[in-house]
Amino acid sequence: MDITERSTAGVYQGASGRTYHDFEVGSTIRHKPGRTITETDNIWFTLLTMNTHPLHFDNEYAATSQFGQPLVNSCLTLSMVTGISVADISQGAIANLGWDNVRLKAPVYVGDTIYAETDVLDKRLSKSKEGQGIISVRTRGFKSDGEVFMEFDRNILVPVLEA
Repeated sequence: MDITERSTAGVYQGASGRTYHDFEVGSTIRHKPGRTITETDNIWFTLLTMNTHPLHFDNEYAATSQFGQPLVNSCLTLSMVTGISVADISQGAIANLGWDNVRLKAPVYVGDTIYAETDVLDKRLSKSKEGQGIISVRTRGFKSDGEVFMEFDRNILVPVLEA
């Protein structure tokens, strides 16, 4: 049995996560849990990705910037916000098809706790992949005080399983 088949009892077998019919256009999904970003997270991610901008890891340099302190690497926050949404949005996906319209709306600092929520914008059956559908969503990352610091659109390919 492959991951898109159901058992005779009607229980979905294989990867957990939503399938095409589980998404409702117009719904908003608030993801849990959130995540507090540490200095280690920021420095390791920045160095691992070979980002040499000192604003992310040089406290003395960052102190002279308009922010007055190091910024969390925006690629880290993009990864974390996406990761926070996985259990609800793409845990059962066949593939991520792309991220669009990534907007960085506010700085994120070490010690900030971030959360995410996602609006389901659209869904359609794939024209080229039978038994698969495309889900379009907009995800927002926000801090514990409610300030939105990031927003992006994402398209994912999911299985269509009949109820």
